Amino acid sequence: MAEYQLHCFAQSGNSYKPALLLALAGADWEPLWVDFFNGGTKTPEYLALNEMGEAPLLVHGDLRLSQSGVILDYLSQRFHDFAPKSEAERREVLRWTLWDNHKLTSYIATLRFMRALMPAEKRDPAVIAFFDGRARTALKVLDNHLSARDWIAADRITTADLGAVGYLYFPDEFAIDLAAYPNIERWRAAIAALPGWKHPYELMPGHPRG
Repeated sequence: MAEYQLHCFAQSGNSYKPALLLALAGADWEPLWVDFFNGGTKTPEYLALNEMGEAPLLVHGDLRLSQSGVILDYLSQRFHDFAPKSEAERREVLRWTLWDNHKLTSYIATLRFMRALMPAEKRDPAVIAFFDGRARTALKVLDNHLSARDWIAADRITTADLGAVGYLYFPDEFAIDLAAYPNIERWRAAIAALPGWKHPYELMPGHPRG
């Protein structure tokens, strides 16, 4: 059995965040498929592991952690290449992690779900337009931030980058042309060029959906 086990599924950008760190770090890990679309996170067995009924869930020995930001923080303390190296960097990583969770991932993940994963008869164009606008606003903030720097929170990749990029390899599915955000495109390509990088559909099980 691998040292790290990550309960995840291929369509989950939040699962991709720690999965990508583990892959880039060359960790001894294995993905464990959660059948999210058929209620896999709501079974009694899964809820006994994660009361929030969500993915990802990291298992490391007797430890079980949920919420991607917490998992990234935990893993950064074991794979120090991704960790902040000063108190100022720690605050900056935290600042952008909280921003991503609230402003970027929250809107893009919901927009993508509505456009690509929700049954067509349940889609509300007005709601989709609202999330599209919020997602574009968040992308503009990030693009402006990256205009004068290579990475989000430090002079190298940190968990702030891995958190923010979690859903940004699905642009066809959330239907925003990232060419309008050239600094994000450059940064996203730099991450994809790192040894060990894989697209979420290649890194985690469950794609294509049956």
